[in-house]
Amino acid sequence: MALAKIVYASMTGNTEEIADIVAKKLEELGHTVDVDECTTVDAADFEDADIAIVATYTYGDGDLPDEIVDFYEDLGDLDLSGKVYGVVGSGDTFYDYFCKSVDEFDEQFSRTGASKGAESVKVDLSAEDEDIENLEAFAEAVSAQVG
Repeated sequence: MALAKIVYASMTGNTEEIADIVAKKLEELGHTVDVDECTTVDAADFEDADIAIVATYTYGDGDLPDEIVDFYEDLGDLDLSGKVYGVVGSGDTFYDYFCKSVDEFDEQFSRTGASKGAESVKVDLSAEDEDIENLEAFAEAVSAQVG
């Protein structure tokens, strides 16, 4: 099957858990999955994958986490034509810009020529049962886009 690369930024562990839920489902669907923390990989690593997924949290007033800014900027320079992408993440509905980083990564991916595999999933804080169902459905949708 396909190689899925999931890159995440997580301060509290919530986003790492989200990435792991998606990874587990993709593995169940028969894909090879690499999950990496964003400071340990380069955006160019997505060039070797069939599926490119970012899991990120949103910091403060809708800011990208500091540790993923370079990855985000480098992503915009890539040509990922023929790849399938998806974005998931966590946030806190207490803030005005709930999961804004998820939307920013979705826009950045759209500039790379990759195809959007599923609608983004935004989780309020940590994944509850309904969120897990949504994340698994996200993984299934992304998987179905890989030919």
